[in-house]
Amino acid sequence: MPHPALERVSRCSRYGQRLLTAQPQLADAVAAHLGQPFSREAMQAFLGAPPCLDDAVLHQRLRQLRQRVWLVATARDLAGDADLAEVMSTYTSLAEVCIDAALGFHHAALAARHGEPRDEHGQPQQMVVVGMGKLGGGELNVSSDIDLIYLYPEEGDTAADDPAVPVRSISNHEFFIRLGRRLAAALSENTADGYVFRVDLRLRPWGDSGPFAMGFAMLEDYLVAQGRPWERYAWIKARPLTGGRHDELADIVRPFVFRKYLDFGAFAAIRDLHVQIRREVARRDMAHNVKLGPGGIREIEFTAQVFQLIRGGQIVALQQRPTVAVLAELVESGLMTADAHQELADAYDFLRRLEHRIQYLDDAQTQLLPDDAASQALLADAVRCADYGALLAVLDRHRNKVTRHFEQVFAAPQTDQDSHPLTVVCCGTADPDTNHALLENAGYADPERVLATLDALRHNTARLPESTQLRLNSLLPPALEVIGGQPDPTGTLERFAALIQAIAKRATYLALLAEYPAALQQLVRLLAASPWAAQMITRQPQLLDELIAPQHLLRVPDWGRRAAQLRDELDAHPGDTEAQMDALRRFKQVQTLRLLAQDVAGQLTLEALSDHLSYLADTLLNETLARCWAGLKTRHRDTPRFAIIGYGKLGGKELGYASDLDIVFLYDDPDERAQEIYARLAQRINTWLGTLTPAGMLYETDLRLRPDGASGLLVSSTEAFRDYQLHHAWVWEHQALTRARFVCGDAAIGASFEALRRQVLGTPRDSGKLREEILAMREKMHAGHVNDSELFDLKHDSGGIVDVEFCVQHLVLTHCAIHPELADNLGNIALLQRAGEIGLIPSEIAQAAADAYRELRRQQHAIKLSGAEYARVPPPAVESVRDAVLALWNTVMGQPAQSHAMKDATLNRETPA
Repeated sequence: MPHPALERVSRCSRYGQRLLTAQPQLADAVAAHLGQPFSREAMQAFLGAPPCLDDAVLHQRLRQLRQRVWLVATARDLAGDADLAEVMSTYTSLAEVCIDAALGFHHAALAARHGEPRDEHGQPQQMVVVGMGKLGGGELNVSSDIDLIYLYPEEGDTAADDPAVPVRSISNHEFFIRLGRRLAAALSENTADGYVFRVDLRLRPWGDSGPFAMGFAMLEDYLVAQGRPWERYAWIKARPLTGGRHDELADIVRPFVFRKYLDFGAFAAIRDLHVQIRREVARRDMAHNVKLGPGGIREIEFTAQVFQLIRGGQIVALQQRPTVAVLAELVESGLMTADAHQELADAYDFLRRLEHRIQYLDDAQTQLLPDDAASQALLADAVRCADYGALLAVLDRHRNKVTRHFEQVFAAPQTDQDSHPLTVVCCGTADPDTNHALLENAGYADPERVLATLDALRHNTARLPESTQLRLNSLLPPALEVIGGQPDPTGTLERFAALIQAIAKRATYLALLAEYPAALQQLVRLLAASPWAAQMITRQPQLLDELIAPQHLLRVPDWGRRAAQLRDELDAHPGDTEAQMDALRRFKQVQTLRLLAQDVAGQLTLEALSDHLSYLADTLLNETLARCWAGLKTRHRDTPRFAIIGYGKLGGKELGYASDLDIVFLYDDPDERAQEIYARLAQRINTWLGTLTPAGMLYETDLRLRPDGASGLLVSSTEAFRDYQLHHAWVWEHQALTRARFVCGDAAIGASFEALRRQVLGTPRDSGKLREEILAMREKMHAGHVNDSELFDLKHDSGGIVDVEFCVQHLVLTHCAIHPELADNLGNIALLQRAGEIGLIPSEIAQAAADAYRELRRQQHAIKLSGAEYARVPPPAVESVRDAVLALWNTVMGQPAQSHAMKDATLNRETPA
């Protein structure tokens, strides 16, 4: 007679019923185990006897074990004989035993062919399989996949134990990649016996694009340089399951996850992750997801883990993995009330058991409540509720409690500023003498101007709701204090007041700045450094979200990953031009703000900043091209044979924050409609870049560098472009080619352009005639930028930036035929140094001019950040720098530079200024 517990399995689980019907002998096989948990030892014994002689036998045995464990754990759970901890522990043990067995088998097989992986000292290396998520926390559910990361301690090569035994040696890296693939296949391939566990490797560094296995050193480099906030959350539960040197691995991971100081940024990281999940849940209509939906399992995990991230560096007891254990420790540490802990622990127990019963239905990895009556009845029976309505009532009670606690934990606290010495100044309740004394002590040299600014702010925000006014009142005193420490506190305060007035109706932003002192300080630094930055943030206040975790701002960008993020965001709005255009603009603004923060913090040289801004432009142009082509109704092929060529600052990777883009469009397509189709594409791209939307403008563009300038065709075939450059182009157009490059689009067109560029630059020239034409062009530029002031124009005056650029262009065009290495688009500084190295100009003049060029650009950058219209300085401030440039000009051009324009200089062709 069937065991009662197995009868209940058949009644509450369609999968269990199918399994027992297909294999009736399983009922007898597992009956002896139903009185107690299926132990780790019993699992190992099943796999070990008789020994598995090949991988087919191993894989079958693993799946047979999984079936037996599933029946025992499910039967005990549904019968009420196993609590949640037992079920989770049983499945965790199953995963560990199967991983260990499959890993040992396949390691031995690979080692027989290639030898044992060894470090440089000949010591054997073992794969360290790291369990993430619920497997790492010992909380695996019945139909869960397993999140794994494959690591190994040291690089090296494989070698046989006996040197006389021939093996085909490979690197440790290759060995462990192959081993990892075999392990994943052993567990996740769906055979006639089913599968063991689905294996998910996407939590590894760089995700799907990262290597299958990596050494400890590579992992450490990644976590230090590129690890993201959500990865800190993921690594909380990380647990090595195999191999050795676990302490060494812990030393790498611990400082990444658990910070030495209180880490308020963790609130932001988990808030952001939770918002993304909520958005995805809403998009997919997953409100009835007991894991991801409101009041679900994930919110309980977030509540526990945010305290781990914030306090784990100080409270070692919080550096544990199981959610229930962490909740208990929060009570012990005084971070959570006993009542809150009890309600969350009870909800976690109920939700996880409900999750298991949903998965019991069909052995499916899902957390969605069923929508058909038959499944709902089975689920209610499994939970021992009278009916499905009663089940939902219990579920809603638990979810409401979870949501309440989650929102309490993540709510922005009100900061009491009544005791702050500057509160009386901000409220306008002190007498004039007190106000003046307090403000002067805080660093303000013009108290009257400060008081006028505060009075105007109070007047303009007087009608705010009381709760918002309280937040503003709590923000102003510390803000006034921080601003007082800036070089121009009064000007910075005026920018801050303008921003506050713009965001005053958005109480969340006021709460953000009041809650996070580091965010306030970062904002003030940006406002103090640049009126341009202040205007950008004031116009687009959503950028304040980036200040919640200032460490995000200061992280060196990984443009490959940023491009993937942008692509994913755009993919979320298929066919919605407006949404995609706004997404592109927001992406640019966020990345620009991050670079600005790094710039202000002194983390970026000007060259590095320009490189990053150029990568940003490349990324945006690439996606703009792809989206415009996808939306072009007249397109005639899946992928356009079309490319965008960058000139000027974009081509030379010398972009500034507000630079426009000099671009040229090329195509290589024999279709008779190509000219018309690609012209429409180019027009669409230009519209996407230059249209002013509520999110701003992407870039201003200058298309006049195309063949025949403004009167020429918007797009050129590669053949026509080649003919123009070789037979019709002006010298100044060849000057422009010295810093032109392929940006995005068809790589073959890019290669063709680069080959043509090098051919043109390497054409032998009459140096005297070339010099005359370049001098004439320089004088024309002087005429277009007359400087009547007594200040020195860093860009246009003689001895300035343009003179350096013209000298480099002259050197390239004159000598590239003999020295083709000058065609490399390395930037003016590197090309000057190269010209000095090969003896075209004295190396000391080349280096001095390179240093001068760098300094001129640095000062130009600083002045533009300050909001000035023209980059001009008193001549004595750049005397030595200007002398170095004039020395270069005299050496290269063979005559002193002119200090004023030739009024009557003319050319037959319009040229860009």
